[in-house]
Amino acid sequence: MGTKKILMIVGDFGEDYEIMVPFQTLLAVGHTVHAVCPGKKAGERVKTAIHDFEGDQTYTEKPGHNFSLNADFAEVSEAHYDALVLPGGRAPEYLRLNDKVLELVRAFDRAHKPLAAICHGAQILTAAGVIKGRRVSAYPACAPEVTLAGGEYAEVEVTEAVTDGHLVTAPAWPAHPAWIARFLAVLGTRISHV
Repeated sequence: MGTKKILMIVGDFGEDYEIMVPFQTLLAVGHTVHAVCPGKKAGERVKTAIHDFEGDQTYTEKPGHNFSLNADFAEVSEAHYDALVLPGGRAPEYLRLNDKVLELVRAFDRAHKPLAAICHGAQILTAAGVIKGRRVSAYPACAPEVTLAGGEYAEVEVTEAVTDGHLVTAPAWPAHPAWIARFLAVLGTRISHV
């Protein structure tokens, strides 16, 4: 397995698990992950939020961790990375308004590089215009956006993920085992148990 260099775009009040778990997992299997946020530099932090499903009509939100960035957003270019990860939470609401974020997503897509988005990360995909004709999972509240952007909304169990070419998507953090496994497969990462 060759190690990959992966870009992760995060922001304040992104979902804690959807940032922390893939970041740490991808590092644990030997990849390099650069976590960046528009307007922030390496060493600065984003505040995360913990979203949970507690029987209410929507998820609840609690303060998460302060997550340290390890690269500068201003310096990133698709050409320097093998793949892109877009966590969910509330951050995608405003990250999708950043022209550079959208151009990075388009550049990864044009290059057919592995692209993983979970939960509200689909909001960035729809704003970038990269899902037309593709099967995409997302948090159910994002289904109308997926459809309006020309994608086919994949209504799957909260523990499942969807792969469409180089794009891997999932509805929320309970899908981490499936989502991360599918992303690793698209990356070409092989893990063996001996």
